[in-house]
This record gives sequence, C-alpha cells and structure tokens, in this order.
Amino acid sequence: MYKIAVIPGDGIGKEVMEATLNVLEALDIDFKFEFGEAGDECKEKTCVALPQKTIDLVKNSDACLFGAAGETAAEVIVRLRQEMDLFANLRPVKSYPGTKSIFDDLDFMIVRENTEGMYIGDEDYIKDDAGNITGATAKRVITRDASERICEYAFKYAEENNRKKVTGVHKANVLKKTDGLFKEVFYEVGKKYKSKGIEYEDFYVDATAMYLLTRPKSFDIIVTTNLFGDILSDEGAGLVGGLGLIPSANIGEERALFEPVHGSAPDIAGKGLANPTAMILSAIMMLEYLGEKETANAIDKAVLKVLSENKTVTRDLGGKSTTIEMSEAIKEKIRF
Repeated sequence: MYKIAVIPGDGIGKEVMEATLNVLEALDIDFKFEFGEAGDECKEKTCVALPQKTIDLVKNSDACLFGAAGETAAEVIVRLRQEMDLFANLRPVKSYPGTKSIFDDLDFMIVRENTEGMYIGDEDYIKDDAGNITGATAKRVITRDASERICEYAFKYAEENNRKKVTGVHKANVLKKTDGLFKEVFYEVGKKYKSKGIEYEDFYVDATAMYLLTRPKSFDIIVTTNLFGDILSDEGAGLVGGLGLIPSANIGEERALFEPVHGSAPDIAGKGLANPTAMILSAIMMLEYLGEKETANAIDKAVLKVLSENKTVTRDLGGKSTTIEMSEAIKEKIRF
C-alpha cells in the first residue's frame, strides 16, 4: 500500500485534485490518501500557510500530490521543496494532439535546481537616513554542491531515459561568480558522461529563450538554476498549449512531491472549467516514481486518446466538458 499525502491547496487546486483522485481510485493499486491543508485559505483560518502537521504528513508519506497555492506559494511550495530537500524539479514539455500546441512533436525535459538561487527569499530594503525605502536587494546563492547534484541528476536522467543531449543554461557572462560556478560544474559533470554518448552544450538564458521559439526541437534536456528554470518552463508551456498541460515532479533523495505547473487561477475556481490534464500527468509522474510504470503508461495513453478525440475536454481545449467530466472520460479509456 502506498501512503500518499494529498494537499489540494487553493482555487482550482481542489478541482483538479478531485479529478485526479477520481482516476487514481479506479486503479487496482492500494493507495491510502491522507489530506493536509496549506495555502491562502489555510492561512486565513489558522494564520499559517503551511502547518507543521502538513509538513510532517508529507515527510511520512511515500509521495505527495499537491494542487495549487495562491498568494502564499512561496510560503508553501517553496518551503516544502526546501524542507524536504526536493532538489530536482522535472518539468516535461511535450506536445499532445487536440491542443493549441505551436509545435506538434516536442518532447524535452527541463531539470531545474530547486533549493537555492533567488528563491532562498533573502531580501531586504534599502533605506535612507530618514528610514524611507529607496530600494531593495535580493541575495542569490549558487553552491558547488547543489550545482553538481542537479547536473549529475540531469545527465543521469539522460542516460536512463535514452536522451542524447544535455544543455546547461546560465548567464555567466554577467553573473560571473554565481553562474560562472554553475557553468564550470556543468562541464565537469558533462565530461564524465561523454564516453556514454551523451552530448552537452551551454547557452545563455536569453539566447535559450529565443531558441525555444525558433528551434525548440534541438533540445533534449535543459538543466538550469532555480529562477531560470521556472521562467523557461512557463515558456515551454506556451509552446505546447498552455500551463494546463504541464506537470512537474519535485524529487529528493528520500521524498517526492508532484504538482501541476499552473497556479490557483482564482478567476475560474469553483466553476468546473479547470483543465485537469496537468494534475493527472503529475500523478502519472508519481506512479513512475513509485515503480508503477505499466499503470502510468496506461493512464498516459488514456489521456492521449481523450485529447486526440477532442470531445470530452474543457473549454481551454475547445470543448464544453467540466473538469470532472474530462477526468471520467480519461478513467473510462484506461486499458491494460
């Protein structure tokens, strides 16, 4: 039996989580779902966005499914990543049929360092002698250990998943010390995998942003720092139809958390309009992590069928179905 921590969170997080559990509960796998609170509503009620009880729940589970957080995202998901040392954030960019994908045959992975960089949240105000705020600063931390760990993960992922190239992304021409270190470590790690037939290259982040639009098929795996990975993965989502189609995995040495890349979308929350695909794809990544690859593949094929038919899909995909109706259609098409 797998013990799964479930954190629906805010806004459409609750709806896409309900749709995803609807699919998972139909499987011949023994899950024990235990629910935890976190997010804006939790903070309103308890004055804490991420209670210790929820942290302990995640720590004592085999994996965690997370829906979405609103304004408290930094207090919730960023803290969970740091608390659990979930150092690798995997964000696949893959084309699916029946979507508004700009390209119909993309399939690459963004591997994002998840624990440091700008997201450590070390900020301060600059004040004049009278105490007036005249500016602000933010500290960016890049360490050799974290850079080596994420680059090793990216190259190892390439080796295990028959990927042929890893692209390191940075801004070392300007951020000479922090990104200079990241680039240096990237090449140190890459040299160890050269004999295994894995190519490696590096680009500045601004050039990468352009190349994602002009030649995205040239990418196989992108490995980068925290903020750059966050931005580039949203750009990747735009290439394949939007955030409603992008799942993610947060992987550590001992724990893992799976979540859609999209936010809480309060403007459509509670209306049954949310696309559940990203959350369901995140659950597929969870099943792969747990070793249930046959089941993960079966659900992936079911998602593919529903998107291909383009009949029982949500409005953002051109259909008229509700969130739960789309999940029911996916569940009905699961075959082993």
